[in-house]
Amino acid sequence: MSDSKWVSASMPYLTPRERGQADAWGAEAAARGGKGGQRIVHAGEVPASDEVAGLLGVAPGDDVVVRRRVIELDAAPVELTDTYYPAAIARGTHLAERGKIPGGAVTLLAGLGHRGVRVREDVTARMPDPDERETLRLDTGEPVLRLSRVTFDDADRPVQADLMVMPAGRQQLRYEIRIG
Repeated sequence: MSDSKWVSASMPYLTPRERGQADAWGAEAAARGGKGGQRIVHAGEVPASDEVAGLLGVAPGDDVVVRRRVIELDAAPVELTDTYYPAAIARGTHLAERGKIPGGAVTLLAGLGHRGVRVREDVTARMPDPDERETLRLDTGEPVLRLSRVTFDDADRPVQADLMVMPAGRQQLRYEIRIG
């Protein structure tokens, strides 16, 4: 996959999965003939940074739950994803643990009464920091895309914030918008 672009759409990652259905990344990778996986490098409570606080509507320094993951395709790192949740929603759930979540986090959130109905995404390009460059196995001078996604429930409360970093030269993000 080193020279080809991966076209990725957000919708499968926002929809709860049916019982026994593969997680969205595993299904997307399999549909393209690969094996998708993830390594959870940290899960638990942390103080909210200014950025995360703004995304989740909490005060800077308030406790939030984070899941830090390295997303892999055929055992090679392709994305870094930090997903944050308000502690009031995630504390004491599988979201705060390092184990895999059956059906994924979106399915768990829906089961807790927080089904996502609106999403806001912002995409920027920048140079990676040294840790990102090393983890993603990037060449010097290779930029990354940074996608910030906030998911809101039906009461318009932010229930999840994702901060994702991916190699720019290997990605194409696709957005389909239906009006009316």
